[in-house]
Amino acid sequence: MAKPTPVASAEEAAALRRRLRRLVAAVAAGNADAEAFDEAAEALAKLRDAELGPRKDRAVAGGGGVNKGGTEAAAVPEQFLCPISSEIMRDPVVLASGQTYDRRFIQEWLSAGNRTCPQTQQVLSNTILIPNHLVRSMISQWCTDNGITLPPVENQEEDLVTNNERKTFSKIFERIASSSNLSEQREAIKDLRLLTKCNSSLRAAIGEKPDSISQMISTVSNPELENNAEVLEDMVTTILNLSIHESNKKIIGDDPLAIPFLIRALQSGTMEARSNAAAAIFSLSALNSNKAKIGELGAMRPLVDLLEHGSMIAKKDAASAIFNLCMLHENKSRATKSGVIDVTLKAIADDSLVDESLAILALLSGDHETVEEIGETGGVASMLRVIKEDQCKLNKENAAAVLFAVCMYDRTKLREVAEDENLNGSLAWLAQNGTSRARRKAAGILDKMKRAVHHTHYSC
Repeated sequence: MAKPTPVASAEEAAALRRRLRRLVAAVAAGNADAEAFDEAAEALAKLRDAELGPRKDRAVAGGGGVNKGGTEAAAVPEQFLCPISSEIMRDPVVLASGQTYDRRFIQEWLSAGNRTCPQTQQVLSNTILIPNHLVRSMISQWCTDNGITLPPVENQEEDLVTNNERKTFSKIFERIASSSNLSEQREAIKDLRLLTKCNSSLRAAIGEKPDSISQMISTVSNPELENNAEVLEDMVTTILNLSIHESNKKIIGDDPLAIPFLIRALQSGTMEARSNAAAAIFSLSALNSNKAKIGELGAMRPLVDLLEHGSMIAKKDAASAIFNLCMLHENKSRATKSGVIDVTLKAIADDSLVDESLAILALLSGDHETVEEIGETGGVASMLRVIKEDQCKLNKENAAAVLFAVCMYDRTKLREVAEDENLNGSLAWLAQNGTSRARRKAAGILDKMKRAVHHTHYSC
Protein backbone atom coordinates (compact mmCIF):
# COMPACT_ATOMS: atom_id res chain seq x y z
CA MET A 1 0.00 0.00 0.00
CA ALA A 2 1.31 3.45 -0.91
CA LYS A 3 2.16 5.84 1.87
CA PRO A 4 -0.61 8.45 2.34
CA THR A 5 0.12 11.89 1.02
CA PRO A 6 0.64 14.54 3.71
CA VAL A 7 -2.34 16.88 4.00
CA ALA A 8 -0.61 19.98 5.36
CA SER A 9 2.23 22.25 4.34
CA ALA A 10 5.62 22.28 6.03
CA GLU A 11 4.69 25.61 7.65
CA GLU A 12 1.48 24.16 9.10
CA ALA A 13 3.34 21.12 10.42
CA ALA A 14 5.95 23.36 12.03
CA ALA A 15 3.19 25.41 13.68
CA LEU A 16 1.65 22.20 15.02
CA ARG A 17 5.00 21.14 16.48
CA ARG A 18 5.40 24.50 18.22
CA ARG A 19 1.88 24.23 19.62
CA LEU A 20 2.52 20.69 20.83
CA ARG A 21 5.79 21.69 22.52
CA ARG A 22 4.01 24.42 24.49
CA LEU A 23 1.25 22.07 25.62
CA VAL A 24 3.68 19.33 26.61
CA ALA A 25 5.67 21.88 28.62
CA ALA A 26 2.50 22.83 30.51
CA VAL A 27 1.71 19.16 31.19
CA ALA A 28 5.27 18.44 32.35
CA ALA A 29 5.08 21.35 34.77
CA GLY A 30 1.89 19.95 36.29
CA ASN A 31 -0.22 22.93 35.22
CA ALA A 32 -2.59 21.26 32.77
CA ASP A 33 -6.25 20.34 33.09
CA ALA A 34 -8.28 17.84 31.10
CA GLU A 35 -8.87 20.27 28.25
CA ALA A 36 -5.14 20.88 27.91
CA PHE A 37 -4.59 17.17 27.54
CA ASP A 38 -7.34 17.01 24.94
CA GLU A 39 -5.79 19.93 23.07
CA ALA A 40 -2.39 18.23 23.15
CA ALA A 41 -3.96 15.03 21.84
CA GLU A 42 -5.68 16.98 19.09
CA ALA A 43 -2.42 18.69 18.12
CA LEU A 44 -0.59 15.37 18.06
CA ALA A 45 -3.30 13.75 15.93
CA LYS A 46 -3.25 16.66 13.47
CA LEU A 47 0.53 16.50 13.25
CA ARG A 48 0.34 12.77 12.51
CA ASP A 49 -2.29 13.35 9.85
CA ALA A 50 -0.21 16.20 8.41
CA GLU A 51 2.83 13.97 7.95
CA LEU A 52 1.35 10.50 7.43
CA GLY A 53 -2.16 11.14 6.26
CA PRO A 54 -5.49 10.78 8.14
CA ARG A 55 -6.64 7.68 10.00
CA LYS A 56 -9.79 6.64 11.81
CA ASP A 57 -10.29 7.71 15.39
CA ARG A 58 -9.57 5.06 17.99
CA ALA A 59 -12.20 3.97 20.44
CA VAL A 60 -11.51 2.33 23.79
CA ALA A 61 -9.41 -0.72 22.94
CA GLY A 62 -10.00 -4.28 24.12
CA GLY A 63 -10.43 -4.44 27.87
CA GLY A 64 -10.28 -0.67 28.12
CA GLY A 65 -13.86 0.08 29.10
CA VAL A 66 -17.54 -0.03 28.26
CA ASN A 67 -19.82 2.90 27.62
CA LYS A 68 -22.60 2.72 30.20
CA GLY A 69 -25.23 3.82 27.73
CA GLY A 70 -24.40 1.01 25.33
CA THR A 71 -23.61 3.51 22.61
CA GLU A 72 -20.48 3.62 20.47
CA ALA A 73 -17.41 4.24 22.64
CA ALA A 74 -15.89 7.71 22.58
CA ALA A 75 -12.58 8.33 20.83
CA VAL A 76 -9.87 8.15 23.47
CA PRO A 77 -7.35 11.02 23.63
CA GLU A 78 -4.05 9.69 22.31
CA GLN A 79 -2.10 10.45 25.49
CA PHE A 80 -4.41 8.17 27.52
CA LEU A 81 -3.39 5.11 25.49
CA CYS A 82 -0.44 2.92 26.42
CA PRO A 83 2.12 3.04 23.59
CA ILE A 84 2.69 -0.73 23.97
CA SER A 85 -0.88 -2.04 24.18
CA SER A 86 -2.77 0.83 22.49
CA GLU A 87 -5.31 0.40 25.32
CA ILE A 88 -6.43 3.05 27.75
CA MET A 89 -4.03 3.06 30.70
CA ARG A 90 -5.33 1.86 34.05
CA ASP A 91 -2.12 2.46 36.02
CA PRO A 92 0.07 4.99 34.13
CA VAL A 93 3.71 5.15 35.18
CA VAL A 94 6.70 7.16 33.94
CA LEU A 95 9.84 5.39 32.74
CA ALA A 96 13.35 6.86 33.15
CA SER A 97 13.11 8.10 29.53
CA GLY A 98 10.19 10.32 30.51
CA GLN A 99 7.63 8.29 28.52
CA THR A 100 4.38 7.13 30.16
CA TYR A 101 3.14 3.52 29.92
CA ASP A 102 0.57 1.30 31.57
CA ARG A 103 2.37 -0.40 34.46
CA ARG A 104 1.53 -4.01 33.57
CA PHE A 105 2.74 -3.70 29.98
CA ILE A 106 5.98 -1.84 30.64
CA GLN A 107 6.65 -4.22 33.55
CA GLU A 108 6.33 -7.16 31.13
CA TRP A 109 8.74 -5.41 28.76
CA LEU A 110 11.31 -4.88 31.51
CA SER A 111 10.82 -8.36 32.98
CA ALA A 112 11.69 -9.80 29.57
CA GLY A 113 15.17 -8.32 30.01
CA ASN A 114 14.72 -5.18 27.90
CA ARG A 115 16.63 -2.14 29.13
CA THR A 116 15.54 0.40 26.52
CA CYS A 117 12.49 2.61 26.18
CA PRO A 118 10.04 0.99 23.69
CA GLN A 119 9.22 4.35 22.12
CA THR A 120 12.53 6.19 22.03
CA GLN A 121 14.92 3.19 22.11
CA GLN A 122 16.89 5.18 24.70
CA VAL A 123 19.02 3.02 27.01
CA LEU A 124 17.50 3.35 30.48
CA SER A 125 19.60 4.65 33.37
CA ASN A 126 17.31 2.70 35.73
CA THR A 127 14.09 0.70 35.66
CA ILE A 128 12.21 2.72 38.29
CA LEU A 129 8.52 3.21 37.48
CA ILE A 130 7.07 6.42 38.92
CA PRO A 131 3.25 6.71 39.13
CA ASN A 132 1.90 9.42 36.82
CA HIS A 133 -0.83 10.81 39.08
CA LEU A 134 -1.69 13.67 36.75
CA VAL A 135 -2.42 11.44 33.75
CA ARG A 136 -4.25 8.95 35.95
CA SER A 137 -6.56 11.65 37.31
CA MET A 138 -7.15 13.00 33.80
CA ILE A 139 -8.08 9.51 32.56
CA SER A 140 -10.43 9.05 35.51
CA GLN A 141 -12.14 12.37 34.81
CA TRP A 142 -12.40 11.62 31.08
CA CYS A 143 -13.94 8.20 31.78
CA THR A 144 -16.47 9.76 34.17
CA ASP A 145 -17.41 12.43 31.63
CA ASN A 146 -17.87 9.83 28.89
CA GLY A 147 -19.71 7.21 30.94
CA ILE A 148 -16.89 4.69 30.69
CA THR A 149 -16.07 2.23 33.47
CA LEU A 150 -12.53 0.91 33.70
CA PRO A 151 -11.85 -2.44 35.33
CA PRO A 152 -10.04 -2.05 38.66
CA VAL A 153 -6.28 -2.30 38.72
CA GLU A 154 -5.43 -5.83 39.70
CA ASN A 155 -2.63 -6.66 42.09
CA GLN A 156 -1.22 -3.16 42.35
CA GLU A 157 2.45 -3.96 42.62
CA GLU A 158 4.44 -2.84 45.62
CA ASP A 159 8.18 -3.21 45.64
CA LEU A 160 9.15 -6.26 47.65
CA VAL A 161 11.86 -5.65 50.21
CA THR A 162 14.40 -8.47 50.18
CA ASN A 163 16.75 -9.42 53.01
CA ASN A 164 19.60 -7.95 50.97
CA GLU A 165 17.89 -4.55 50.87
CA ARG A 166 17.16 -4.75 54.59
CA LYS A 167 20.80 -5.49 55.33
CA THR A 168 22.01 -2.75 52.99
CA PHE A 169 19.69 -0.19 54.55
CA SER A 170 20.61 -1.24 58.11
CA LYS A 171 24.33 -0.95 57.37
CA ILE A 172 24.01 2.50 55.82
CA PHE A 173 21.70 3.67 58.60
CA GLU A 174 24.17 2.47 61.22
CA ARG A 175 26.98 4.34 59.48
CA ILE A 176 24.88 7.52 59.49
CA ALA A 177 23.38 7.36 62.98
CA SER A 178 26.04 5.60 65.00
CA SER A 179 29.42 6.44 63.53
CA SER A 180 31.56 8.98 65.38
CA ASN A 181 33.58 9.60 62.23
CA LEU A 182 32.20 12.67 60.41
CA SER A 183 33.81 11.66 57.13
CA GLU A 184 32.18 8.22 57.40
CA GLN A 185 28.79 9.83 58.09
CA ARG A 186 29.09 12.16 55.09
CA GLU A 187 30.02 9.25 52.84
CA ALA A 188 27.12 7.14 54.14
CA ILE A 189 24.62 9.94 53.52
CA LYS A 190 25.87 10.27 49.95
CA ASP A 191 25.65 6.49 49.48
CA LEU A 192 22.04 6.54 50.68
CA ARG A 193 21.23 9.34 48.23
CA LEU A 194 22.61 7.31 45.31
CA LEU A 195 20.99 4.03 46.36
CA THR A 196 17.54 5.53 46.93
CA LYS A 197 17.74 7.06 43.47
CA CYS A 198 18.36 3.73 41.74
CA ASN A 199 16.82 1.07 44.00
CA SER A 200 13.03 1.14 44.38
CA SER A 201 13.08 -1.76 46.85
CA LEU A 202 15.47 0.12 49.09
CA ARG A 203 13.07 3.05 49.03
CA ALA A 204 10.36 0.68 50.21
CA ALA A 205 12.56 -0.52 53.09
CA ILE A 206 12.07 2.77 54.91
CA GLY A 207 8.48 1.69 55.57
CA GLU A 208 9.74 -1.03 57.90
CA LYS A 209 11.73 1.52 59.94
CA PRO A 210 9.80 4.79 59.75
CA ASP A 211 11.61 6.26 62.78
CA SER A 212 14.87 6.14 60.83
CA ILE A 213 13.92 9.35 58.99
CA SER A 214 13.89 11.39 62.20
CA GLN A 215 17.08 9.76 63.37
CA MET A 216 18.90 10.56 60.14
CA ILE A 217 17.67 14.17 60.15
CA SER A 218 18.75 14.52 63.78
CA THR A 219 22.20 13.28 62.82
CA VAL A 220 22.44 15.76 59.95
CA SER A 221 21.34 18.53 62.34
CA ASN A 222 24.54 17.96 64.32
CA PRO A 223 26.36 21.35 64.28
CA GLU A 224 29.41 19.75 62.66
CA LEU A 225 27.31 18.47 59.75
CA GLU A 226 24.52 21.06 59.65
CA ASN A 227 26.68 23.72 58.02
CA ASN A 228 27.99 21.36 55.35
CA ALA A 229 26.14 22.36 52.18
CA GLU A 230 26.87 19.04 50.48
CA VAL A 231 25.48 17.01 53.38
CA LEU A 232 22.30 19.11 53.43
CA GLU A 233 21.89 18.66 49.68
CA ASP A 234 22.40 14.89 49.92
CA MET A 235 19.87 14.51 52.73
CA VAL A 236 17.26 16.63 50.99
CA THR A 237 17.68 14.62 47.81
CA THR A 238 17.41 11.37 49.77
CA ILE A 239 14.05 12.49 51.17
CA LEU A 240 12.96 13.41 47.63
CA ASN A 241 13.96 9.95 46.40
CA LEU A 242 12.16 8.24 49.29
CA SER A 243 9.01 10.30 48.69
CA ILE A 244 8.61 8.79 45.22
CA HIS A 245 7.44 5.54 46.83
CA GLU A 246 3.70 5.94 47.43
CA SER A 247 3.50 4.58 50.96
CA ASN A 248 6.45 6.73 52.01
CA LYS A 249 4.53 9.97 51.38
CA LYS A 250 2.48 9.48 54.55
CA ILE A 251 5.46 8.18 56.54
CA ILE A 252 7.54 11.24 55.66
CA GLY A 253 4.61 13.62 56.12
CA ASP A 254 3.90 12.19 59.58
CA ASP A 255 7.52 12.45 60.66
CA PRO A 256 7.82 15.48 62.98
CA LEU A 257 11.22 16.53 61.58
CA ALA A 258 10.94 15.88 57.84
CA ILE A 259 8.83 18.79 56.58
CA PRO A 260 10.52 21.40 58.85
CA PHE A 261 13.87 20.09 57.57
CA LEU A 262 12.78 20.57 53.95
CA ILE A 263 11.56 24.09 54.73
CA ARG A 264 14.93 24.98 56.29
CA ALA A 265 16.63 23.65 53.16
CA LEU A 266 14.31 25.83 51.06
CA GLN A 267 15.42 28.86 53.04
CA SER A 268 19.17 28.33 53.32
CA GLY A 269 20.41 25.48 51.12
CA THR A 270 22.33 25.58 47.86
CA MET A 271 20.25 26.20 44.76
CA GLU A 272 20.16 22.44 44.05
CA ALA A 273 19.14 21.70 47.64
CA ARG A 274 16.39 24.32 47.45
CA SER A 275 15.20 22.97 44.10
CA ASN A 276 15.12 19.38 45.39
CA ALA A 277 13.38 20.50 48.60
CA ALA A 278 10.66 22.09 46.45
CA ALA A 279 10.43 18.91 44.37
CA ALA A 280 10.11 16.83 47.57
CA ILE A 281 7.35 19.11 48.84
CA PHE A 282 5.58 18.74 45.49
CA SER A 283 5.85 14.95 45.77
CA LEU A 284 4.62 14.87 49.38
CA SER A 285 1.72 17.23 48.60
CA ALA A 286 0.02 14.49 46.60
CA LEU A 287 -1.66 13.71 49.96
CA ASN A 288 -4.16 16.28 51.23
CA SER A 289 -3.04 15.68 54.82
CA ASN A 290 0.48 16.66 53.78
CA LYS A 291 -0.79 19.74 51.92
CA ALA A 292 -2.24 21.03 55.18
CA LYS A 293 0.89 20.32 57.23
CA ILE A 294 3.23 21.85 54.68
CA GLY A 295 1.13 25.02 54.52
CA GLU A 296 0.77 25.29 58.30
CA LEU A 297 4.51 24.85 58.84
CA GLY A 298 5.35 27.84 56.65
CA ALA A 299 6.60 26.46 53.34
CA MET A 300 4.72 28.92 51.13
CA ARG A 301 6.88 32.01 51.62
CA PRO A 302 10.23 30.31 50.82
CA LEU A 303 8.57 28.60 47.84
CA VAL A 304 7.39 31.95 46.49
CA ASP A 305 10.87 33.38 47.08
CA LEU A 306 12.35 30.48 45.09
CA LEU A 307 9.79 31.05 42.34
CA GLU A 308 11.04 34.64 42.08
CA HIS A 309 14.79 34.24 42.55
CA GLY A 310 15.68 30.62 41.79
CA SER A 311 17.31 29.02 38.78
CA MET A 312 14.93 28.06 35.99
CA ILE A 313 14.75 24.44 37.19
CA ALA A 314 14.21 25.59 40.79
CA LYS A 315 11.49 28.01 39.67
CA LYS A 316 9.65 25.20 37.90
CA ASP A 317 9.90 22.97 40.98
CA ALA A 318 8.62 25.82 43.16
CA ALA A 319 5.74 26.54 40.77
CA SER A 320 4.69 22.88 40.77
CA ALA A 321 4.79 22.74 44.57
CA ILE A 322 2.82 26.00 44.96
CA PHE A 323 0.20 24.84 42.47
CA ASN A 324 -0.26 21.50 44.22
CA LEU A 325 -0.42 23.05 47.69
CA CYS A 326 -3.01 25.61 46.55
CA MET A 327 -5.40 22.86 45.59
CA LEU A 328 -6.17 22.94 49.33
CA HIS A 329 -8.31 26.02 50.00
CA GLU A 330 -6.49 27.05 53.19
CA ASN A 331 -3.21 27.38 51.30
CA LYS A 332 -4.59 29.86 48.76
CA SER A 333 -4.64 32.68 51.28
CA ARG A 334 -1.14 31.69 52.46
CA ALA A 335 0.15 31.93 48.89
CA THR A 336 -1.43 35.36 48.38
CA LYS A 337 -0.03 36.69 51.66
CA SER A 338 3.39 35.34 50.64
CA GLY A 339 3.43 37.57 47.55
CA VAL A 340 2.68 35.02 44.83
CA ILE A 341 0.48 37.48 42.88
CA ASP A 342 3.25 40.03 42.34
CA VAL A 343 5.75 37.31 41.48
CA THR A 344 3.53 35.54 38.93
CA LEU A 345 2.37 38.78 37.27
CA LYS A 346 5.98 39.90 36.97
CA ALA A 347 6.92 36.52 35.45
CA ILE A 348 4.14 36.88 32.88
CA ALA A 349 5.25 40.41 32.03
CA ASP A 350 8.81 39.12 31.56
CA ASP A 351 7.59 36.18 29.40
CA SER A 352 9.14 33.82 31.95
CA LEU A 353 7.24 30.80 33.32
CA VAL A 354 4.08 32.14 31.70
CA ASP A 355 2.32 28.76 31.61
CA GLU A 356 3.03 27.97 35.26
CA SER A 357 2.20 31.48 36.49
CA LEU A 358 -1.14 31.58 34.69
CA ALA A 359 -2.06 28.14 36.03
CA ILE A 360 -1.36 29.33 39.60
CA LEU A 361 -3.37 32.53 39.11
CA ALA A 362 -6.30 30.63 37.60
CA LEU A 363 -6.29 28.21 40.52
CA LEU A 364 -6.23 31.11 43.00
CA SER A 365 -8.91 33.14 41.21
CA GLY A 366 -11.67 31.53 43.27
CA ASP A 367 -10.37 33.37 46.33
CA HIS A 368 -11.72 36.94 46.78
CA GLU A 369 -8.59 38.20 48.50
CA THR A 370 -6.50 37.02 45.56
CA VAL A 371 -8.87 38.41 42.93
CA GLU A 372 -8.84 41.82 44.61
CA GLU A 373 -5.04 41.93 44.57
CA ILE A 374 -4.88 40.83 40.92
CA GLY A 375 -7.21 43.68 39.99
CA GLU A 376 -5.22 46.22 41.98
CA THR A 377 -1.78 45.26 40.60
CA GLY A 378 -2.29 45.47 36.85
CA GLY A 379 -3.68 41.99 36.39
CA VAL A 380 -6.42 43.04 33.98
CA ALA A 381 -3.98 44.44 31.40
CA SER A 382 -1.73 41.42 31.85
CA MET A 383 -4.56 38.94 31.23
CA LEU A 384 -5.82 40.89 28.20
CA ARG A 385 -2.33 40.80 26.71
CA VAL A 386 -2.16 37.03 27.13
CA ILE A 387 -5.58 36.57 25.51
CA LYS A 388 -4.55 38.80 22.61
CA GLU A 389 -0.96 37.64 22.00
CA ASP A 390 -0.28 34.20 23.48
CA GLN A 391 -0.52 31.31 21.02
CA CYS A 392 -1.23 28.64 23.66
CA LYS A 393 -4.93 27.86 24.10
CA LEU A 394 -4.43 26.72 27.67
CA ASN A 395 -2.81 30.05 28.57
CA LYS A 396 -5.66 31.96 26.94
CA GLU A 397 -8.11 29.82 28.90
CA ASN A 398 -6.41 30.48 32.22
CA ALA A 399 -6.13 34.20 31.49
CA ALA A 400 -9.84 34.31 30.65
CA ALA A 401 -10.69 32.52 33.89
CA VAL A 402 -8.67 35.05 35.90
CA LEU A 403 -10.16 38.00 34.00
CA PHE A 404 -13.69 36.66 34.49
CA ALA A 405 -13.12 36.36 38.26
CA VAL A 406 -11.74 39.92 38.46
CA CYS A 407 -14.68 41.34 36.51
CA MET A 408 -17.20 39.47 38.65
CA TYR A 409 -15.57 40.76 41.84
CA ASP A 410 -15.03 44.35 40.68
CA ARG A 411 -17.44 45.55 38.00
CA THR A 412 -15.45 48.77 37.58
CA LYS A 413 -12.83 46.72 35.71
CA LEU A 414 -15.35 46.10 32.93
CA ARG A 415 -14.64 49.58 31.54
CA GLU A 416 -10.94 48.75 31.06
CA VAL A 417 -11.88 45.45 29.46
CA ALA A 418 -14.46 47.10 27.21
CA GLU A 419 -11.95 49.67 25.94
CA ASP A 420 -9.52 46.91 25.01
CA GLU A 421 -12.28 44.85 23.43
CA ASN A 422 -13.39 47.75 21.25
CA LEU A 423 -9.82 48.03 19.94
CA ASN A 424 -8.89 44.36 19.55
CA GLY A 425 -11.99 42.14 19.78
CA SER A 426 -9.91 39.50 21.57
CA LEU A 427 -12.73 38.25 23.81
CA ALA A 428 -15.17 37.94 20.92
CA TRP A 429 -12.58 35.86 19.07
CA LEU A 430 -11.95 33.71 22.14
CA ALA A 431 -15.69 33.18 22.67
CA GLN A 432 -15.76 31.57 19.21
CA ASN A 433 -12.38 29.85 18.97
CA GLY A 434 -11.12 29.04 22.47
CA THR A 435 -11.35 25.88 24.52
CA SER A 436 -14.82 25.14 25.93
CA ARG A 437 -13.91 26.71 29.27
CA ALA A 438 -12.31 29.73 27.59
CA ARG A 439 -15.42 30.21 25.45
CA ARG A 440 -17.63 30.16 28.55
CA LYS A 441 -15.47 32.65 30.42
CA ALA A 442 -15.12 35.01 27.44
CA ALA A 443 -18.86 34.87 26.75
CA GLY A 444 -19.56 35.58 30.42
CA ILE A 445 -17.36 38.69 30.38
CA LEU A 446 -18.95 39.93 27.14
CA ASP A 447 -22.39 39.41 28.64
CA LYS A 448 -21.48 41.41 31.73
CA MET A 449 -20.13 44.19 29.50
CA LYS A 450 -23.40 44.34 27.55
CA ARG A 451 -25.41 44.41 30.77
CA ALA A 452 -23.23 47.21 32.12
CA VAL A 453 -23.73 49.28 28.93
CA HIS A 454 -27.48 48.64 29.02
CA HIS A 455 -27.65 49.64 32.69
CA THR A 456 -25.73 52.88 31.95
CA HIS A 457 -28.10 53.84 29.09
CA TYR A 458 -31.14 52.95 31.18
CA SER A 459 -29.88 55.06 34.09
CA CYS A 460 -29.35 58.01 31.77
